[in-house]
Amino acid sequence: MEVEFLLKGLIVGFLASIPLGPVGVLCIQRTINKGRFSGLFSGMGAATVDAFFALVAALGLTYIINFIEEQHFYIQLIGGVILIILGSRIFNTNPIKQIRKHRRKKNKLIEDFFSVLFLTLSNPLAIFLFIAAFAGIGMVTSKDSSLKSSLIVLGVFIGAMLWWFTLTFLVDLFRKHFRLKQLWWINKIAGIIIIVFGVAAMLAVFLK
Repeated sequence: MEVEFLLKGLIVGFLASIPLGPVGVLCIQRTINKGRFSGLFSGMGAATVDAFFALVAALGLTYIINFIEEQHFYIQLIGGVILIILGSRIFNTNPIKQIRKHRRKKNKLIEDFFSVLFLTLSNPLAIFLFIAAFAGIGMVTSKDSSLKSSLIVLGVFIGAMLWWFTLTFLVDLFRKHFRLKQLWWINKIAGIIIIVFGVAAMLAVFLK
């Protein structure tokens, strides 16, 4: 049954989103500082890219995969630089000014969405994760299986969103218990973690 592909895609999307990488740290930081919807829309940006990567993996778009393999040095290098810049901005963010800013005007959720979307796009090697996952659970489809491929991609998106909804919901439950001094430390820690991810990505490029 075709529904099987939707359910398997959902499982893959959920499990692929769980590892707490820089996007996860960013979503937690935004949920605490700016509210649940900011974290959720940030997660939606990541889920959208995951669905795109799953589409490439499911359809076997070899020219995109070949391009990533050929240019992975520059792609990973740029991704590392983006993470370091983003981490530095978070590290230097004053939570008091940020809270006042978002009280004066509505939070621009579209900016949260696209910032994480572009950040996730800077790590296209995740396509190979989906290729391995699909192959591992027997989800390799032929090019004419458009319905099955669509259900896989939809399942990945729903599964990823289910994780980001769960994460932001749980973080938001404890959000009101944080004080300004704790928010200051959260920004510092989150910024350092993201910078470390960026440095590690760049070092991995040169060590290879």
